[in-house]
Amino acid sequence: MDMLNQIVAHKRREVAHRKERYPVKLLEEQLHFRAPTLSMVHYLRRPDKSGIIAEFKRRSPSKGDINPWADVETITIGYMQAGASALSVLTDEHFFGGSLQDLRQARVLNLCPILRKDFVIDSYQIVEARAWGADVVLLIAECLDKKQVKELAAFAKSLGMEVLMELHSAEQLDKLTSDIDMVGVNNRNLKDFSVQIETSLALAELIPDHMVKVSESGLSRAEVIVQLKAAGYEGFLIGEYLMSSADPAARCRNLIADIRQLSLSEHPQSLTS
Repeated sequence: MDMLNQIVAHKRREVAHRKERYPVKLLEEQLHFRAPTLSMVHYLRRPDKSGIIAEFKRRSPSKGDINPWADVETITIGYMQAGASALSVLTDEHFFGGSLQDLRQARVLNLCPILRKDFVIDSYQIVEARAWGADVVLLIAECLDKKQVKELAAFAKSLGMEVLMELHSAEQLDKLTSDIDMVGVNNRNLKDFSVQIETSLALAELIPDHMVKVSESGLSRAEVIVQLKAAGYEGFLIGEYLMSSADPAARCRNLIADIRQLSLSEHPQSLTS
């Protein structure tokens, strides 16, 4: 069984257990469930922002521990002060060392769009995401069939959330529905965890123009991000590169500065526009 199938199998057991412990009606009573959501689409397109979705995660199946003692408050506030457009918070505990408490804390501390990063296979997880303060839910095409994507995306929209659908190949484009707001191209192969930035470049023209394009995984160089911007990408989800630093916020700030400097050097007219 490959890693993705292992994660999904574990997730099914995990969700079944959580449903018994924390019923939907109890989730719907949480403060954030009725609170207004923030639009990640809007924030990614803001000219004063970087387009970077800065991720908080402690470990991954491919790399093991990345930053196991990371502090949500210090890092997420630092990301936003550095100029990130939005946050992504890993909530999978078993494989990534995250938790819903991380999501809740990030929500309380930051006024920005927040993506719940997890392997969503059940509408219950979307209710959880809304209850603990997420504005956006991730649907991974590799884990879901077309009917599941359609139903889960529509359910998320009914709760006032935005939807980021992550894909890995052109064949998965047929799972897109009118309820998808953003399309994330994951440069990491979820079966062997190899990374190829060319995946984003190859799929850029195939994604409908009205959907925000987001490149995910393996992003660490300003030159690559500027190249992806030229290809039509407006969002850049970055986790491991930032979190592997002793000071993730400083690394985020430096990367954003490099992107802006490189963009100005390639388009000097921006200085007078």
